[in-house]
Amino acid sequence: MRCEYCCAQSNGPGLLESIYELCLMKELLSRDINVSQQVVIPLVYKGTRLAKDFHLDILVENEIILEIKSVEGLLPVHEAQIISYLKLADKKLGFLINFNVPLLKQGFKRFVNNF
Repeated sequence: MRCEYCCAQSNGPGLLESIYELCLMKELLSRDINVSQQVVIPLVYKGTRLAKDFHLDILVENEIILEIKSVEGLLPVHEAQIISYLKLADKKLGFLINFNVPLLKQGFKRFVNNF
């Protein structure tokens, strides 16, 4: 089964986050948009890099963070996660996208850092 088939023609929500991430990457790349997947942000504490990294799901044009979810409902911890990622990566704009909704536009939540 091709990725675009399962994402575009499935019975709506219900797939794993990793599947939606792969399909979204394919779609953005097909439109010649500069995207990176699973971008590593190191954990630095008091000037020392620790043995733990954060992973941004998708970084668009090296500016916009996309955090992908496929959950029954977004929770405050999901919002805290993207806010933290925006601060750690020193980025201004991020979107928390939940694919487990009847209409995809209902799953978008926008976040702005230091604005």
